[in-house]
Amino acid sequence: MLLREEDGFRLDPAAVPKDADLVVIGNPTNPTSVLHPAASIAALARPGRVLVVDEAFMDAVPGERESLAGRTDVPGLVVLRSLTKTWGLAGLRIGYVLAGPETIAALERAQPLWPVSTPALVAAEACMSRAALAEAEHAAHRIGVERAHLLAGLAEFDEVRTVAGPRAPSCCCGSTGRTRCGSGCGRWGSRPAGATRSRGSTGTGCGSRCGTGRRRTASCRRSTRRC
Repeated sequence: MLLREEDGFRLDPAAVPKDADLVVIGNPTNPTSVLHPAASIAALARPGRVLVVDEAFMDAVPGERESLAGRTDVPGLVVLRSLTKTWGLAGLRIGYVLAGPETIAALERAQPLWPVSTPALVAAEACMSRAALAEAEHAAHRIGVERAHLLAGLAEFDEVRTVAGPRAPSCCCGSTGRTRCGSGCGRWGSRPAGATRSRGSTGTGCGSRCGTGRRRTASCRRSTRRC
């Protein structure tokens, strides 16, 4: 199912087919950066259904207030977490899964040999230390300040519209009218200084689209690169 821009890309649990035996959702969602209420996601649980919640960006939310990682009362719940976002360790491919014993056992049987490298294991241990967790929480607050600064800058441009209330370390925006820059590189001529943009539908690691997928979307990141 596709979430709609006119609804702010918010999840409506009633829109999920009742006979779906597998439901997968990101929270916060990439690339819209929308943080869905934990209660709305938990309401999707059904007997015989596997509910997979990708919380790869949840550590960027101060207090992780909508996380389901600590819930043991939601049937069929599988929570995916990443250690690569806050710490910039994407190349190590390290994260973890939280689920019931039967689900973990099934995943273990399908797991290939030597799936995690020694450097990744060392990094995982370091990222889960008490000092690292405190630093990550501090980073989450700092990200919020920087994201607000970015949104304020984007608001100065009539050519740019943004998805309201982003909570991940990015924002999703679209152009109200595309232009080309003078160098002919294909980027929007209205791009604010100090920001780079990529299509939300083709960004590395992002397999989803904003809206219908027919409009141009972008994940904005602060950068010193200029067109």
